[in-house]
Amino acid sequence: MKLSLKITFFLAFLAVITQGFAKQVDTVSVYSPSMNIQIRNIVILPDNYEQKQEFPVLYLLHGYGGSHRSWMQTQPQLPELASRYGMIIVCPDGRNSWYWDSPVVPEMRYETYVSKELVAYMDSNYKTIRNKKGRAITGNSMGGHGGLWLGFRHSDVFGACGAIHGGVDIRPFPDNWEMKTALGAYPENQQRWDEHTVINQLHLIQSDPPAIMFDCGTEDFFFEVNEKLHEKLREHRIPHDYVVRPGGHDGVYGKNAIEYQLLFFYLFFKRTP
Repeated sequence: MKLSLKITFFLAFLAVITQGFAKQVDTVSVYSPSMNIQIRNIVILPDNYEQKQEFPVLYLLHGYGGSHRSWMQTQPQLPELASRYGMIIVCPDGRNSWYWDSPVVPEMRYETYVSKELVAYMDSNYKTIRNKKGRAITGNSMGGHGGLWLGFRHSDVFGACGAIHGGVDIRPFPDNWEMKTALGAYPENQQRWDEHTVINQLHLIQSDPPAIMFDCGTEDFFFEVNEKLHEKLREHRIPHDYVVRPGGHDGVYGKNAIEYQLLFFYLFFKRTP
């Protein structure tokens, strides 16, 4: 076969694949009343979306410096995985908010946006399971903090939550990642930092806890705080899955880890009709 013909076949194949993904992947602008802004979100539909009445939804949060596009760049197979596990995947743009409602910056209300406004939009515009048994939330790094922060604090909304090398205790990093913009400087606001870190939210997990999965690489700068969260969950006798594997704080680790988390959430959705 001549080279030019091979190239033609390859380009045709690419066009088919891209066209298929285009049907599954869309960028949706959602208005946030609490912030009075439009926020972009990637919505990924399983390939059998038209064939069923409702689907579970995974809200997948990006890390610091990322955007709604970050997870598709880290794991381009998300459309295939959404189809394999029969779920809708939503990737919101959380800017560098750490997914808090900031006590310092009134216009930064990403906890409200994700847990209320975005969920309401998805339930109004897509064929979703409209209760916590059909919702999960996770993310990487800053998004891992967000996944557990929102999952623990809004267990009436999300039935399962997780983190991938998440910043589950922010206090050892007081000068990093713009956190003091949202919370104020740590030395003058230690109580506020205590109140806005994941590891101090366990008292909110009551009789019907969310299904929890989080993981971290042994070479990650967040490894120690993840180990501490695991021990604290054990002390409180809160069921959870905690996975440790070799790896650092990078996209290679995140690309691998999200596949395991998707399986975890698929099994959660499957056993909770």
